Amino acid sequence: MESLRIVLMGKDFELRLVSLVIRSRELAEEVILLDLGSSDGTVELAEKIDCRVLNHHGETHAPVLGSLLLKDNPTDFTLLVHINGRFKLRDLPLLVNRAKENWDVHMSFISGASDISNPQEVVYGDAELSHLAASVNGLEAISKSENTQTPLELDQNLKVRVLHSKPAPKVQQRESLATASRFAQLFYWMLESRHPLLLFGIPGVVLFIVGYNLSGNVLDSFDEWNQTSVGVALAVIGVTLMGLFAMMVGLILYIMGKQVKQIQAQYNHWPKEE
Repeated sequence: MESLRIVLMGKDFELRLVSLVIRSRELAEEVILLDLGSSDGTVELAEKIDCRVLNHHGETHAPVLGSLLLKDNPTDFTLLVHINGRFKLRDLPLLVNRAKENWDVHMSFISGASDISNPQEVVYGDAELSHLAASVNGLEAISKSENTQTPLELDQNLKVRVLHSKPAPKVQQRESLATASRFAQLFYWMLESRHPLLLFGIPGVVLFIVGYNLSGNVLDSFDEWNQTSVGVALAVIGVTLMGLFAMMVGLILYIMGKQVKQIQAQYNHWPKEE
């Protein structure tokens, strides 16, 4: 079975290093950190978890990296991954699958969302690698290239595929309950639990406020008491009393629910007779 090594290239990703190395070790025989000059604890942390470190402070174009990886005793296949803001851990298995598809060279260049150029015609010196999966023959061919050349000029006998690595489209996602506001979480809980303060309390408050406002505004507009004014007065009083009654029912049910839960909790702690 052909061996694979994963090279994590980047700098200052201390917080992501451990998860990346652990996941990479599940997918490859060897994991290497190609550090580009980290100023945080990335290198020290890599040494603590026994991850071999290669330091590189020069250019990061494909021919330079190909030559560097070729000198470091390459295995059958090498997967170089550029760890930047775009890269997600969930993308790693997909890149490993690309490396195992027996491509001599499979790489992608970081580009903008509107870039429609042919990636095989991109000049190495003008592009930044997103990932590079290559066999030994592929690394040899890339290392012999110049920064002014393009992937189209590689040996025709090699299996080569070059892509653009574009940013993921920004899709408006629904706000989950975990990130929602405290009020939204409370409202969702009250709906799920059928809380009495929601079922009776809120309608009671609304009816009470409406009835109270009507009692001051509507009743004062009648100059004399007749069948119409008495009916309106009774309706206003009824709405106000219904709101008050609903609020009282909500409070009573809430208190009774607390008492029932307390009694159940005490009952569960009582010793059971055998």
